Amino acid sequence: MAVIMRLVQQFEHSKKKEFVELEKQFAALEHRGILPRGERLAPIASRDPGNTLVWQARFENLAAAEAALKLFDTNPEHTELAIKQGPLFTDSWVEFYELMEW
Repeated sequence: MAVIMRLVQQFEHSKKKEFVELEKQFAALEHRGILPRGERLAPIASRDPGNTLVWQARFENLAAAEAALKLFDTNPEHTELAIKQGPLFTDSWVEFYELMEW
């Protein structure tokens, strides 16, 4: 069963520039093959406020998505950036979706 994992991140409005600059550094780790590659979404019309950024990626199954979360927790480069970005968050959560392939 394919799974979409979404990391929903809400940040301080006044810190958008700093948040985005750090997010670009996370993306650079993905482009270098250090972290799983995902896509980033910002709401245009959504229930989520404008200070939301969603990172999402497709995984073969739930175990693969969970392995990606574990990698995020254990990769020192990710951890270094996460420590810098953490204070900018107002809320964050993880969502998993089953990809319905009929």
